[in-house]
Amino acid sequence: MSEHSLQEKAREIKKQLNQYAYEYYVKDQPSVEDYIYDRLYQELVDLETTHPELVTEDSPTQRVGGKVLEGFEKVTHDIPLYSLSDVFNKEEIIAFDQRVQRLLGHEVTYTCELKIDGLSVSLRYEEGRFVLGATRGDGTVGENITENLKTVKSIPLTLTKPLTVEIRGECYMPKASFLKLNQQREEAGQAVFANPRNAAAGSLRQLDSRVSAKRNLSTFLYAAADITPLNVSTQSEALDTFEELGFRVNQERRVCQSIDEVWNYIEEYHEKRTNLPYEIDGVVIKVNDFHLQEEMGFTVKAPRWATAYKFPPEEAQTKIEDIEWTIGRTGVVTPTAVMTPVRVAGTTVSRASLHNHDYIAAKDIRLNDTVVIYKAGDIIPEVSQVLLDKREKNSVPYEAPTHCPICGSELVHLDEEVALRCINPKCPAQIKEQLTHFVSRNAMNIEGLGPKVLAQMYDKSLVKDVADLYTLKEEDLLTLEKIKEKSAQNILQAINNSKSNSAERLLFGLGIRHVGAKAAKILMEHFKTIRKLSRASTEEIAILYSLGETVADSLVTYFDNQEVHELLDELEAQGVNLDYLGKTEEQLEAVDSPFKDKTVVLTGKLTQYTRPEAKAKIENLGGTVTGSVSKKTDIVVAGEEAGSKLDKAQQLDITIWDESQMLQAFEDSEV
Repeated sequence: MSEHSLQEKAREIKKQLNQYAYEYYVKDQPSVEDYIYDRLYQELVDLETTHPELVTEDSPTQRVGGKVLEGFEKVTHDIPLYSLSDVFNKEEIIAFDQRVQRLLGHEVTYTCELKIDGLSVSLRYEEGRFVLGATRGDGTVGENITENLKTVKSIPLTLTKPLTVEIRGECYMPKASFLKLNQQREEAGQAVFANPRNAAAGSLRQLDSRVSAKRNLSTFLYAAADITPLNVSTQSEALDTFEELGFRVNQERRVCQSIDEVWNYIEEYHEKRTNLPYEIDGVVIKVNDFHLQEEMGFTVKAPRWATAYKFPPEEAQTKIEDIEWTIGRTGVVTPTAVMTPVRVAGTTVSRASLHNHDYIAAKDIRLNDTVVIYKAGDIIPEVSQVLLDKREKNSVPYEAPTHCPICGSELVHLDEEVALRCINPKCPAQIKEQLTHFVSRNAMNIEGLGPKVLAQMYDKSLVKDVADLYTLKEEDLLTLEKIKEKSAQNILQAINNSKSNSAERLLFGLGIRHVGAKAAKILMEHFKTIRKLSRASTEEIAILYSLGETVADSLVTYFDNQEVHELLDELEAQGVNLDYLGKTEEQLEAVDSPFKDKTVVLTGKLTQYTRPEAKAKIENLGGTVTGSVSKKTDIVVAGEEAGSKLDKAQQLDITIWDESQMLQAFEDSEV
């Protein structure tokens, strides 16, 4: 292939990947499944590896991180990032409006935007290319965090227009990412983050950008240092223009014609805040017209034309009645506060994670203490402080347990972890957690085996590890509470069906540290069998797209255990498949199917297949299954009780199939 052809091919792949990323991370409307993006991304990696001259700064491959800095350079903001004055009640909001009208001599229109609780950043573009990202710092001097911001997929590396402009906004961690990160850190024995804002700030200040890349940060952009290049006259027009340039802009914004409308907006989002996928701590109110903003000017510290309404903290007082310790499948022992039930942020709370004993010691939490609690990220109940003036006189510091509360083994700290661990591989609590993970939907997907049923099985010595599930008989199951003949038969059928799963489900189900469902699929697509993977070196695993040394080390350590190979032998002897059954790229190209190259949405209740089974079937026939209906959707399969997705498909005149048509397509397809 000629040099020109190679450049053109690389350019087209980059364009397509950037479009997919824009749809996923900016518009929240993915048009393709992850594996399609991953496959195209790998093609670009291979192309750039073979031809390094094709690598450009705006290539999607430059987002993954890899640079390790010695420190952060200081950046002076040519135009300062001003802070906003705060208001805390309706009277102060009205007073702000009165000051505005007094300065201008007339009423004004305001824009209201949610105040995202993250880290303020400034993004500089030259002729449309991202060249510098910096923290706010003190408003005048910040830090250069360009390499870390490049890993944030909602930040465009190239704008849709070749503008030289500086755009400002908030980089934040979504609630779901915050919850997942803290769960991972807790499982790994590391200290957890107090809230999403701290997690985002810590992620952006990593000297190794590979760490930032794994934190799944996002952004909302809301201001320009200088609006001149944008050719707009209002804040609402500027936000629309940011979207056109490729930035992610918050969709909950609103133009308000009066201060009463502003207050209605504040009240509305005070109620809605717990249901948002990101954390907010208030509402920002700005005079919409830029000419009026310029006329009003600034005080020494803040603009006169804007203010920030801060939501009151949603806290409550309650009492610590007990502290329970539970054991996860990796042996981490986690304390949970059992509290007098109290209502906070819309729900009644009676339990709160205390994370680890260092956390308990740092806050000096004791039994029978009266504490203040809140919801971190509006999700997780947390203890913010102990009310010492209400502490009982005979109170004593809480001592960490020395032995596992389930098996009695001595607890240990590993590798300077903050967590305590039970390292007894025969610990019943760990085995029960491992069994629950193994049968879960994203693993072996064995329906009917919930935690309570599995606990009974273990307690009755019917199973001692996951391999024993495949030796169960009907008479074994009938000894369990609430399991009748029909239920027993269904469970045995589900267990038998799971034997034919593709190996990535089994690999994920084994519960290897740091190996999630996506990593398991990448590994199996490459190595094809678990046996081959079990013999792979750290280097062979670490080079795979998006994995790295942490996953590789964990796998090599896991497979270095003889008991693991004995477990695989037992599973294989019971007929459990250890091979990857998904189609290769070449096989997908050869598929002749009505689903080939089609985007499909499944909605409603299916009777012949579960949703994951139908999705896997369609993907094996060359189709792509997405979760939302858009103009790019080709087919909507509507099962029983289909709802809004069916309505939208009808509005967009998209082809609609019932389940029988999908089944016929499966039957007619050449596999």
